[in-house]
Amino acid sequence: MPKRKRNPNGAGTITKRKDGRYQAAVYVLQPDGTRDRKFVYARTWEECDRLRQELIAKTRNGVPVPTRSATLAEWLPYWLEHVIKPKRKRTTVAKYEMHIRRYLVPGLGTKRLESLTPAHVRAFLAQHARRTTPATAKESHRVLRSALSAACRDELVTRNVAALVEPPRVVEREFVPWTLEQTLRFLEAARRDPLYAAFVLVICLGLRRGEVLGLRWSRVDLDQGVIYVRKQIQRVNGELYEDDPKGRRRRAVPLPRICVVALRWQRLRQAAQRERAGANWQDSDYVFTTRTGRPIEGRNLYRSFTRIAAAAGLPVIRLHDTRHGCATLLAAQGVQPRVIMEILGHSQIGVTMNVYTHVVQDSQREALAHMDRLLRRQR
Repeated sequence: MPKRKRNPNGAGTITKRKDGRYQAAVYVLQPDGTRDRKFVYARTWEECDRLRQELIAKTRNGVPVPTRSATLAEWLPYWLEHVIKPKRKRTTVAKYEMHIRRYLVPGLGTKRLESLTPAHVRAFLAQHARRTTPATAKESHRVLRSALSAACRDELVTRNVAALVEPPRVVEREFVPWTLEQTLRFLEAARRDPLYAAFVLVICLGLRRGEVLGLRWSRVDLDQGVIYVRKQIQRVNGELYEDDPKGRRRRAVPLPRICVVALRWQRLRQAAQRERAGANWQDSDYVFTTRTGRPIEGRNLYRSFTRIAAAAGLPVIRLHDTRHGCATLLAAQGVQPRVIMEILGHSQIGVTMNVYTHVVQDSQREALAHMDRLLRRQR
């Protein structure tokens, strides 16, 4: 009688039970990265073998097959590490990790994926919004919905209960950008500040804070009057690093004369700093650096911005709000939305249109005021 061959490791086994059914046992991947034995049953050997091969295929492809329903506290870290981290930016991963650690796991971590209901999510979001803000709760809802979508794709659950729950309503912050006169007053007050050229780029081109601080001289062409926005500087977990711009929107931006003049002044100023620093200078090629050539912290740029604005008697706004102001000034000059979108690096035209519509409404109001005066004269 020929000796029976053993199945290769990981192939599982099929046995016939006393009740006549067939049972397959396979070691499968768990959401926490470990392996455990999974049992499936069928009436025929062929059907049981098909189920066995499906389990093996999922394990080989890195798809977790829990032997029991995973809790959110088990699934969310696995999803963050294996689904989000390989393909998303570090800032996104850090933001998701914060929501998981501070809100989702403490609030819903004990719930198993299959037992989680819309009522659970709805109650969690209501309490979350009361303890923090509706905007924070809305962001947690977005993280949870994305995690459960991945669980659906992995066939761990049959529906995404978070998608069935409306997120908290957030009242949009009313923002009034600086007028042209206020903008000019700020630039005049900032003229003697070491970061004057950075503020000129922010106001005139609508660059993001990280894009300004991540600008290198090798990407500045003052003769042709253009800069190339390729990277931005970010800080995550105490570490400064370079990353792609938001939405990975790399772009070339022409420089108006005020920007060219400011950058020429910055180059002369940095050369003097390099000479004073001597051997302590760290050549990084960044346009804006500390006294020893190191990258500037984003919070320090904002501190200088608010200090100058307050000293000039201006309403203190977020540095990011200058992008809105730049778009408003461009739109008021009749620049088309698509051109504004390319200058600011918006990923969607709808973001640009929110600004453009605001300016168009002002123009419509002025035009209808002319109509009102015309009709009054006709009476």
